[in-house]
Formats: sequence, structure tokens, C-alpha cells
Amino acid sequence: MAPSRKKRKRALVCENEVVHEDCSDTKRRKVNLDDSRHIAALILARGGSKRIPLKNIKMLAGVPLIGWVIRAALDSGVFDSVWVSTDHDEIARVAKACGAEVHRRSPEVSKDTTSSLETIQEFSRKHPDVGVICNIQATSPCLHPHHLKEALEYITKGGCDSVFSVVRRHRFRWQEVKEGDSQCTTPLNLDPAHRLRRQDWSGELCENGSFYFATKELIENGLLQGGKMKYFEMKPKYSVDIGDDIDWFRAEQKVLCYGYFGEDKPEVVKLLLRNVSGCLTDGQIYMSANGEEMVSINTRDQAGINMLKKKNVKAILIEKYPITKALQKKKLPKRMRCLLVDVNEKLKKVQKLMEKEGLEWKEVA
Repeated sequence: MAPSRKKRKRALVCENEVVHEDCSDTKRRKVNLDDSRHIAALILARGGSKRIPLKNIKMLAGVPLIGWVIRAALDSGVFDSVWVSTDHDEIARVAKACGAEVHRRSPEVSKDTTSSLETIQEFSRKHPDVGVICNIQATSPCLHPHHLKEALEYITKGGCDSVFSVVRRHRFRWQEVKEGDSQCTTPLNLDPAHRLRRQDWSGELCENGSFYFATKELIENGLLQGGKMKYFEMKPKYSVDIGDDIDWFRAEQKVLCYGYFGEDKPEVVKLLLRNVSGCLTDGQIYMSANGEEMVSINTRDQAGINMLKKKNVKAILIEKYPITKALQKKKLPKRMRCLLVDVNEKLKKVQKLMEKEGLEWKEVA
């Protein structure tokens, strides 16, 4: 049985802690009220990843990999339940912490040779009330709630049996042809004598693996794609697939730019710490003809600090290396209209300042 939970707990999972927040049913209420079928999101997360061990819960931009898609699924508001199918205790723990329910898959569908369809079919048999299943790939951390909302409408309003995500590619493909001991090639999607320009070619639709919606009936018949089908096109910036370690670093940069960070309002910065040498100044000390020492300050930095102060953001200048006493005690703080602190160990000093002001790291920039 897959119950619709009146309340969910969503969690932001960081390196060493799990912080929960209540999400009321008014915020999570299913939006596709015109469809009475139970619609479930299912994320497959086996513990036996070969190329990247326990890839599904490896930290990506501060969040476990499966946390990104769980967050998108929960915040979409279109699912009656959100599940992670796993055979691993730690993955199950992280999935629950992120707000998902856990389906403990059997050993029969936890093998290296098991297909996604077989695992989804087992889930469907164990939860016969589920009418539509969305298989969301854990390796798609740039998935957003609106992708799922818009794609599901093809089923709930358009009468489709299956919908899957694609990305448009403009790549010329060639097929390997073996003739005896030699290897040749032949074009698959182009005429070499008339190579099209990118702007003259609509490209090809390629599965990006983010999600696959399918009805229960289609799944029971051994298909994830079939019946009345529709594709949902996602922009390339949202299409991420992680296969090995080298993909991880690329994915992290993409997530930081295009990932979905949740419905919550961003934290408000209350304290700005700015290094003097090399940041506020160009790192040089100038000397006049009469021996007076000077530094160069960008007036745009001064204007920026003044703007922050008007927003009640406290600004403090910090300096590890000594600068002229006159500049340190009088001129620079007066010019910038903020405190200048001389420090040796910056981290310790910053922590003391935070304790004094009663601030957390998320409130400091």
C-alpha cells in the first residue's frame, strides 16, 4: 500500500548532520486533482554501483546525489508518494532523511544484470494501488519541479500512457562497419556531400535519462515506453548524467549554476568579512617623495560596502599582514566606515566574531 502522507518531512542533508523541516499538506498537496489515480515517484538506488561506490548518496554540492531529485519530486506537488527503491541500509537512511519513503527491493532485483523495468515491476506488484509511476534517475541532479509538473500533464490531461525526458542534440553520428579485417564507417544522420549548418537543422531528440512516466498497465505489459507516447524536451543545461568520477566535477559545476535548491527563501547575510591586501587593495604599498606610505582602494568597493550597510549588513575588514599604523588606526576604517581587525589566524578570529554577533556560517559572507 502506498499511502498519501498528510505531512512530509523534508531534510537538507549536509556532511555531518540532517536538518528537518515540516512541510504541511497544504504546501505539498497534489495539484493534479482531476486525476484520481495514485501517482508515485520512484527513484532506483541500488547499493552496488561499480564505477563510483555508493554513488547515489555521495555528496554533490553539499547534498547527497539522490537528495536533489527527491527535493524536486517533493516540491513538484504532483505525487501522492515519493519512493526510493534500494537494497542498502545507508541509502535507505539518507532517503528517509531527505523526505522519501523506502521500498526495500528483493535480492532478485538487486543484481548487476537486473533491468530498471524489472525493479519497477516489483514495486508495482507490491503497491497495486499505484496507477502511474515516474521513474526518476538519481543521476539527474539538475531536475526541477516544473519539469515533472509539465510532463505529467501529458498523462493526466493529454491521455498519454508514457512520457519521457529528452534533450535536443546537434551531432553528426557515424556507424562502425566491419568488413573482414578492416574497419570502415558510414553516416547515420547526415549526407557528407551536403553537410547542414547547425541553424539549418533541427537536431535530434535523445533520451537524457532524467525521468520516465508510465501507467501501471503499460508496466505490467513489460514496457516503460509505449501506447500513446510523448516526449518532454529539457534544455541542455538541465541535462546531467553521472557515469564516472570525471563526470562528478562537471556535474557539480552545472548543479551550482542550474540545480534546484528548494522553495525556501535564501538565507540573509548579516556579516561581510573582507580581506584588505589583495582584495580591497591591489596588494601594493606606495611611497610618496616625503616618505608617506599609501595604498590604492577601489571606490566601487567602498560604494558596495555602503550599500550593504544600508541593508543592515555589518562589514568588517580583516588583515593578516601588517600595513602602516596610520592607515590601520585612522584612515582606512574612516574611509570605508567600518571596523578593521588585525588577525593572525583568520578562521579563529572569524569564529569569535560570529559568537559575539550570534551568527551562523550561513549568515556570513
